[in-house]
Amino acid sequence: MSKPSNKEIWQISGPIMLSLLAQNIVGVTDTAFLGRVGEVELGASAIGGVFYLILFMVGFGFTTGVQILVARRYGEKNYSAIGPVFDNSFYFVGIFSLVMTVVVYLFGSSFLRLALTSDPIYEASSIFLKYRILGLFFATSAMLFRSFYTGISFTKYLSISAAIMAILNIILDYLLIFGHAGFPKMGIQGAGIASSISEGCALLFFIWITAGNSKLKQFHLFRLVKPDLAIIKKTLSISVFIMMQFVLSFGSWFVFFMLVEKMGERPLAVSNIIRSIYIFFMIPGWALCSVTSSLVSSAIGEGKPESVMPIILKIMKVSFLAVSGIVLIALMFPDFIISIYTNNLALVESTIPSFYIIMGALTIFSVMSILFNGVLGTANTRISLVIEAITLSAYLGFTWLIAVHLKLTIELVWIAEYVYFTLIGLLSLWYLKKGNWRAKRI
Repeated sequence: MSKPSNKEIWQISGPIMLSLLAQNIVGVTDTAFLGRVGEVELGASAIGGVFYLILFMVGFGFTTGVQILVARRYGEKNYSAIGPVFDNSFYFVGIFSLVMTVVVYLFGSSFLRLALTSDPIYEASSIFLKYRILGLFFATSAMLFRSFYTGISFTKYLSISAAIMAILNIILDYLLIFGHAGFPKMGIQGAGIASSISEGCALLFFIWITAGNSKLKQFHLFRLVKPDLAIIKKTLSISVFIMMQFVLSFGSWFVFFMLVEKMGERPLAVSNIIRSIYIFFMIPGWALCSVTSSLVSSAIGEGKPESVMPIILKIMKVSFLAVSGIVLIALMFPDFIISIYTNNLALVESTIPSFYIIMGALTIFSVMSILFNGVLGTANTRISLVIEAITLSAYLGFTWLIAVHLKLTIELVWIAEYVYFTLIGLLSLWYLKKGNWRAKRI
């Protein structure tokens, strides 16, 4: 694979971006509606939401490995090998998510009790998590479909599925949180139920559209083959380090919010708004990260490792320009953007300094995250885990220093994002320049 053109990059990443946009509308909608219920609910949804994300990211890590493997087989033109990978991965994802759902439903509140000091935050976050976890099977299974389509660079269905999920979530949030149109007023419980139902509907769309597409028959999907432990082991050999990496990453974010919770309910509410804005504006970069790992893996599969760095550098430029453009526009309307999440003017004012901090962090993310996903695309996921572990140690150390030891303001705590992305990018660049990734076979 030669260096892709801008048009080719956007043709692949565009539907992924729309998919992520619609998917993140779920989080934005929950945060925006709960911000009008109260600061406790707003902060609690951050705690419960990040706890859920840790488990979701285990599944996401596994399906990222699937994506790398599918892209490699696609580059090799070994199409018939893709179906068994997909089917066996579905068995793994399904069993994992169902077991985790039962465990969290029964014992999640007990864990939160150990971690939280505020009783109102504990009670609200426990309620949210109990109903939010019901969507884990749907969400991780849908991610498996997304990994398949991204791996074969056929991404047009991603945006449709995510749009279904986003629209349903907006409607159900409105009905269930506030109790409109004869529905009971459920508050934060309604937000968890709405998100789970919308994720289930998105998965149903993927199953329906994939099963009915004759062009996909060459990949031998949905054969419901007998579980093949060799295939699952091969997939896990790539995915396990990504899974551990994502657990570390989002587990560290959970610790981040635990540290912020000790600063009080207002800093926690501010941080939940910032988290939602931050993730939302990361969407173009995340889409391009997904493209990076697929194109790098495919290029190696085609026997063209010399194309890897040109591909990464090309996507880095596109990512920087896309994210920087969005940041420049956002900087002109901070009050408007924050007011989407809350009508509390004091809370809006408290959030603005942190808003400016994360806008700067986004520009660093736009470049450094592409380098890191280039490492993932080489399939040397053990190295990516080491890079993540080193970076997160520095990230949490900085957060503890600012939030707990020095007891500084919440906007200074968010400077930790600069530490994270700068270090992860430099370590990734070092490995891509000096590492032995060209010899990796999967």
